Amino acid sequence: MRKIFAIRNQPVTVDLILLLIRLVCGYAFVLHGWGKIQNPLNWMGKESSIPGIFQALAAISEFGGGFALISGFLTRLGAFGIGCTMVVAVYMHRFVLGDPFVNLSGGRSYEPALVYLLIALFLVFSGPGRFSLDRSIFGVKRNGRL
Repeated sequence: MRKIFAIRNQPVTVDLILLLIRLVCGYAFVLHGWGKIQNPLNWMGKESSIPGIFQALAAISEFGGGFALISGFLTRLGAFGIGCTMVVAVYMHRFVLGDPFVNLSGGRSYEPALVYLLIALFLVFSGPGRFSLDRSIFGVKRNGRL
């Protein structure tokens, strides 16, 4: 478990950028998830064909994943949950709703979900950086070893 959440040594500037990415994206996901967590089993409405359990998983991954990113605690797990939710969001917008990548008239598109998916993947593989609870709890990874 320690190997999964351990942090690599890297320049401080990289860690500051990781912190900024985590704070901004984490805050965005807390806000995105807030409305969903209020009614987790039915936030998509009664007419939705998506089962309530999947709606709840999306609400929890966005709201809880946002707090994971902000705090830097279990960051990779939170980012993984957000990434899974964004895969579904990209699929729904692109293939089910037929939305374009970018809607020049300001309507729906799958661009935001794809960007958040890429940020989540980045955090899964890079980790949260030195300014995180993960580093305090799980330590620093040196040459592939703790």
